[in-house]
Amino acid sequence: MPVGPPAGKTCLMSSQPMSAGSSEPASGANRRFVVTASGTGINLALGVLYTWSMFKDAIGKELGWKGDRLNDPYALCCLVFSFAMILAGRCQDKVGPRATATIGGLLVGGGLLLISQTQSYAAWVLGFGGLVGAGIGFGYSSATPAALKWFPPSRTGLVAGVVVAGFGLAPVYLSPLSKYLLTAHGLRGATFFYAFAFGIVVCGLAQLLANPPAGYVPAGGAPPAPRTAPNPAAPGVAPGQILRLPTFYLLWAIYFIGAGAGLMVISSISGLARKSMGDAAFVAVAVMALGNAGGRIAAGFLSDKIGRRQTLLLVLLFQALLMFVAIPVAGAKGMAAGAVLLLATLIGFNYGAILSLFPSFTKDLWGLKNFGLNYGLLFTAWGLGGFVLSRVQQMLTASSGGSYTAAFTAAGCLLLLGAALTRVLKSAGTASGG
Repeated sequence: MPVGPPAGKTCLMSSQPMSAGSSEPASGANRRFVVTASGTGINLALGVLYTWSMFKDAIGKELGWKGDRLNDPYALCCLVFSFAMILAGRCQDKVGPRATATIGGLLVGGGLLLISQTQSYAAWVLGFGGLVGAGIGFGYSSATPAALKWFPPSRTGLVAGVVVAGFGLAPVYLSPLSKYLLTAHGLRGATFFYAFAFGIVVCGLAQLLANPPAGYVPAGGAPPAPRTAPNPAAPGVAPGQILRLPTFYLLWAIYFIGAGAGLMVISSISGLARKSMGDAAFVAVAVMALGNAGGRIAAGFLSDKIGRRQTLLLVLLFQALLMFVAIPVAGAKGMAAGAVLLLATLIGFNYGAILSLFPSFTKDLWGLKNFGLNYGLLFTAWGLGGFVLSRVQQMLTASSGGSYTAAFTAAGCLLLLGAALTRVLKSAGTASGG
């Protein structure tokens, strides 16, 4: 929770940041790195969302589910996650990141504990879809704002990229760990282990999150200039104000397209990999996760240098190109494993890049005061984009007899539309302003 400086003192960067749980400035110029590392670690744990694809076979065998039931808890989890970000963002803005992330850890742990004790479809929908989804939203909404407040605007993109990279990197360790747990202990044992492991990790790391003290100015930053009148584009814009700004809806539409089109194709990669790599298809998933995490960091760094809008335009155009390149790769009878791995890496890279840019846009355009709620409103585009366009991908693939051509073509066209929309997007970012 944010705390103020001692009376009569201003905590500038030359001062020492406060220690966890203390209102007094304390030694520790590395405090901001502790907060950033904690946020990244929380996101690594919240990547439990990705365990669903690894649990599906076990769920079908042990619980006997078939058809849409296999995806219902996951689909609901994604929707609840995105919309819980609104409430969680409000909570983060009001009571601070520590309490908000702790709530997230308790919800994730409780949801996983519930599903570990039952085979009921309704309980799994409630536990994984509802409680875990809400918990991910509360934890995810706390990690990035806390870290960003400790750094100057010139490092906004990089810091946001590093923190959200944890979420994208999660499948790298979750894939082999889940395979081991399911083999050794079954579905119930795996979910029971994750309930305590992720609950403890998220709640523990949450205690290291803290906002800087009032009046804090990061190294390389400057105190905000006093304003004499409200400015709708100024830092600290309220949620009610951004909902009246055309820029919000333009960003929302681009986020919907970028995230949704990426998820359309990401859900197809495992199928492509199985055709060319067989049982080693999990390697493609891990490689894509590495690309996902790397893209978040690289795009954040680049956007600090050339601006958010220009970086977003490049990412969308590159991702669109990859969609069209993927068509002959997917249609080839003897797909080379190397081609599939390269495609998975680059698609994951661009998808991750998109995810890292929108928190930075939110801070640049509307400030940090209401960042949690403002980004929560914008993040609904991710949830709806993934839900709607993933369903579109399933219908296109089914109607074309299992061919991925229609899905890749649709994704590429949507990404070109998103790139066109960036041309009318207001400049944001540092350096040249993008």
